Amino acid sequence: MEPNQQEQRLAADQDFLKSLHELEDILQENAQEDEAPQPEEQIQVPEPDELNIDLAAWEDAVADIEKYFESKQKKDLS
Repeated sequence: MEPNQQEQRLAADQDFLKSLHELEDILQENAQEDEAPQPEEQIQVPEPDELNIDLAAWEDAVADIEKYFESKQKKDLS
């Protein structure tokens, strides 16, 4: 191998390694940005006072669910 070719290969190797390290830095920066939650992605949970819960409707729903499971259990036993 001629000395000129060896110098060119060494320079190309160094350029490649430099580019590889730069790419690694960029990928690490992007990974850190992806881990941080974006403000528009954060879920806003309403305060309990803002929920306007109808307790009677919840009680009716629970009673309906209980009736369903009781009737399903009776069918399974038969």
